[in-house]
Amino acid sequence: MGRETGAAGENDPYTARLAKSYSAVVHDVMRGMGLKDFTLPPEIRPIQPGPVLAGPVYTLDGKVDTSADPHETLLEWTGFLSKAKLGHVVICQPGNAPVALMGELSAETLQGRGVLGYIADGGCRDVSFIERLGFPVYCRFFTPRDIVGTWLPKGLDVPITIGPVTVHPGDYVIADHDGICVIPRNHVAEVVEAAEAAANTENTIRDAIRAGMDPQEAYLKYGKF
Repeated sequence: MGRETGAAGENDPYTARLAKSYSAVVHDVMRGMGLKDFTLPPEIRPIQPGPVLAGPVYTLDGKVDTSADPHETLLEWTGFLSKAKLGHVVICQPGNAPVALMGELSAETLQGRGVLGYIADGGCRDVSFIERLGFPVYCRFFTPRDIVGTWLPKGLDVPITIGPVTVHPGDYVIADHDGICVIPRNHVAEVVEAAEAAANTENTIRDAIRAGMDPQEAYLKYGKF
């Protein structure tokens, strides 16, 4: 099956620039802009350290349904895999499901379709396989239990809420070993530009500290530390 495309994809102007940044500087920029509730819960962690994950968001919303037909659960899940958008990061709200919302075959499918990574407010399995594959996955816990007969998607590319954060399709995300920030799409241009400027200032401060400048003097001179 061919790859899906979306409004933001291979040629979007922000993914590559965000991927050169890091979550801490993006956080500081967004805090300075007066934005609130944009950091996902710290319990959502990468299964292994790796490069910065950044890009526009494609959302997956789901629900626990212990009466679901096993065939239906897998049919709906593979339907999601078929629709995930090229050049996007999937963010999944599974609705407190005690199961894995990502596994080896699914990760390989998404990677092959040009999806950049996967973030779940829930579980993951086949962790060793995914580590070898190198596909970026963030989750809360590991479990061998799958979705069969237990869980169904209920919405694709719809608003979802994770912790204090409401994530809309087309928002942007940046994730690394420090954590995950969601950038509202109407602020992404401003945030990217400000993050690049802030990172340059931090480099200047770093050089000044290494050259022997007092840290308080550096803060007063550059207004950042």
